Amino acid sequence: MMPRLGDKYDIEIEVMSKPKSEYLTDEYFALDLPVAPAIMVGEAIITEGKDIDDHTVEVAICRQLKLPEPEEGKKGVMSKLFGK
Repeated sequence: MMPRLGDKYDIEIEVMSKPKSEYLTDEYFALDLPVAPAIMVGEAIITEGKDIDDHTVEVAICRQLKLPEPEEGKKGVMSKLFGK
């Protein structure tokens, strides 16, 4: 997801990957960063401790860059039936 969005928008993507134990140290908590896995766009925490769909991340990027938000992609049958 991230390489595709980095190609689509003029943004810098920084990926931090460490063993889970390093995210549970006092030093990490002192940095006031979100609990992994997380996605931040600018200073905003988009998700923390769970997965997120591509569209939500793309909307956050567009808001940060003050661009028009992308339309949501095709919905599945269940989403069409229940309006979600």
